[in-house]
Amino acid sequence: MTELATERNLANGFAEQSEAGEVQAGNPLPIGGAHEQGRGVNFVLFSRHATGVRLELYQHPDDSSPSRTIDLDPVRHRTGDVWHVWVRGIPAGQLYGYRVEGPYLPEEGHRFDSHKLLLDPYARAIAGVENWDFLAARGYDSSSSLTDLSISTVDNAGTTPKCIFTDDHFDWEMDTPPKHSSSDTVIYETHVRGFTIHPSSSAVHPGTFAGLTEKIPYLRDLGVTAIELMPVLEFNENESDRLNPITGEKLKNYWGYNPVAYFASKQSYSFEGSRSRQTAEFRDMVKAFHRAGIEVILDIVLNHTAENDELGPTFSLRGIENSIFYMLRENARRYYKNFSGVGNTLNANHPVVREFVRNVLRYWVMHMHVDGFRFDLASVLGRDEHGKILRNAPLLEGIAEDPILRDVKIIAEAWDAGGAYQVGCFSTTRWMEWNGRFRDDVRRFWVGDAGMTGSFTSRICGSSDLYQSSGKGPASSLNFVTCHDGFTLNDLVSYKQKHNDENGEFSRDGTDANYSDNCGVEGPSQEPAVESMRIRLIKNSLLTLFISRGVPMLLGGDEFRRTQRGNNNAYCQDNEVSWFDWSLLEKHQEIQRFTRGMIAFRRAHPVLRREEFYTDAEIKWFAPNDATPDWADQRLKSFACLILGQTEPDLILLFNADIGSVDFSIPALPTGKIWRLAVDTSRTAPDDLFDPGEEPSMQGRTSFRLEPRSSAILLTDSCEVPRDN
Repeated sequence: MTELATERNLANGFAEQSEAGEVQAGNPLPIGGAHEQGRGVNFVLFSRHATGVRLELYQHPDDSSPSRTIDLDPVRHRTGDVWHVWVRGIPAGQLYGYRVEGPYLPEEGHRFDSHKLLLDPYARAIAGVENWDFLAARGYDSSSSLTDLSISTVDNAGTTPKCIFTDDHFDWEMDTPPKHSSSDTVIYETHVRGFTIHPSSSAVHPGTFAGLTEKIPYLRDLGVTAIELMPVLEFNENESDRLNPITGEKLKNYWGYNPVAYFASKQSYSFEGSRSRQTAEFRDMVKAFHRAGIEVILDIVLNHTAENDELGPTFSLRGIENSIFYMLRENARRYYKNFSGVGNTLNANHPVVREFVRNVLRYWVMHMHVDGFRFDLASVLGRDEHGKILRNAPLLEGIAEDPILRDVKIIAEAWDAGGAYQVGCFSTTRWMEWNGRFRDDVRRFWVGDAGMTGSFTSRICGSSDLYQSSGKGPASSLNFVTCHDGFTLNDLVSYKQKHNDENGEFSRDGTDANYSDNCGVEGPSQEPAVESMRIRLIKNSLLTLFISRGVPMLLGGDEFRRTQRGNNNAYCQDNEVSWFDWSLLEKHQEIQRFTRGMIAFRRAHPVLRREEFYTDAEIKWFAPNDATPDWADQRLKSFACLILGQTEPDLILLFNADIGSVDFSIPALPTGKIWRLAVDTSRTAPDDLFDPGEEPSMQGRTSFRLEPRSSAILLTDSCEVPRDN
């Protein structure tokens, strides 16, 4: 290397002898990362256009100078595009990083800068993120008038994180993944830190992987079978320089949708905080959830990195091989294509990047035992280097058909910031999809929008209008009413407008399409009538979610009315806006009981969760007063359906989004059978949902009055043993 001092010239091909140990050529496989081989470690880095690579070893995360440097000779330590070196005597916990030399020609897509210490893209743990200075990692000299066309001469070693070499030794104790079928799956979406960081959680290790495991008994009692974690791959929570305009506090990257290292779990989610303990603690968490029969699904961001646009920091891929890892504009390769909405886009269907992405997924399955992935802005992964949506995207098909990934759940957020919207037709039948149409149509029906009844019926039946033509079934539809991105369920019935002032973006952020209703008062209210209607609407949404064919996902905290005070985009709020206040669990026991009961009801009635669409022989529709529904009638806001359970009890589902009560005729039953009331959202607990065997009889009644903006469920039972209430 021309600008970097070398520890010893290795050009002659002889093994270097030094006090720290022996250095040899090493192997190009596995194609990335640091791997224990014999009595040493094999370091591997891909870079096609680099002219030189240096491995630097460090003693402490904030060291500005390495304890040892090893220059890789391009003759001896390079095979094709892969640079490699084997070093004897590297202990677990060793800190390291790379400097990569090559052309700095932004107009041609190259941004090599040997002044920047770079993270290994395959690093399994990172140290020093908590004190990361993003400004020092920028690819240009921000202290002067120079632009990104001028190379930075600022050395970032003292302010940038370092990679940690970790061995793979861990006692999984015969850990076995639960492998729940889609029909048995109920997903609970939450945030590792936010779930237990509030003092009310009473967690011994709040805000950590260990803290999450402390709540396993609660989650088991609730009835969920999978927990979907918002990003746990390493990110810089301190990357923002903006302040909360209300409190003056520094805003954070709380959600974590800006990854810096794809193989590393978040250091700050470890309670011990020592080097690489985050890896072991993540594994402990997964093992504990598996013992409880609960799957762990990761929300993973593979569409972009935190290096942002041409003015962003250089800390890994940009300084290693910018022109391959990122989509660049064809006629101005200095600039990045931005289908992610945050400055850059991974060039996911380049063969090298394709293999990198699949290696990321394989690692989390093989070495960390996760059970599935939710792919953020997954449509990006189906674009070619020019940004065009591919009909049969190689990466998406490769993920679906990968032999290592065959048993894991793969869930797409089937849209992106470039305008793609692929709900119903995303890639192959192996892919599940966040069904954004379910969210919107269910909300609009219960708000009372005209003309929504037909769409609503399709959503509760598995969305055949979206999935059937592409060969998919209800199991492809991941149903949700709320998620991390938007209002909580409590706020959905408490706010007409978003209240994002504390985000510091003048409330320009966050969607305006909330389809919400404040029930007459914006925000918290003590008025009994307002609170009663809000409780009723919350129950309606929960009932709809859990009786619908498809895979239900509950936003964590909705079961006890967690609020974000009307903020529908709390990505930067690492405070009580986002944290789970567990005191609400006692205050809103009625909603928590109802949620638990509806999950149990779904589990007890397999007809609601079969992985096929209903046939005409299985379901019959009727309107109030025994009329036939006219789905084209924009005024229709009330309907019911009879679901024939065959070997199970028959069910009647009744829905009324109108402001007046309606009467439904109850179908006659053969001798020996009666109808019983299982659920009625217009009632208060405990009469809103009855335990099995406690449902009051409807014998002798020929009609059922459904109150305004409410829903109900009737079921058949034998009348041999009277148990009228």
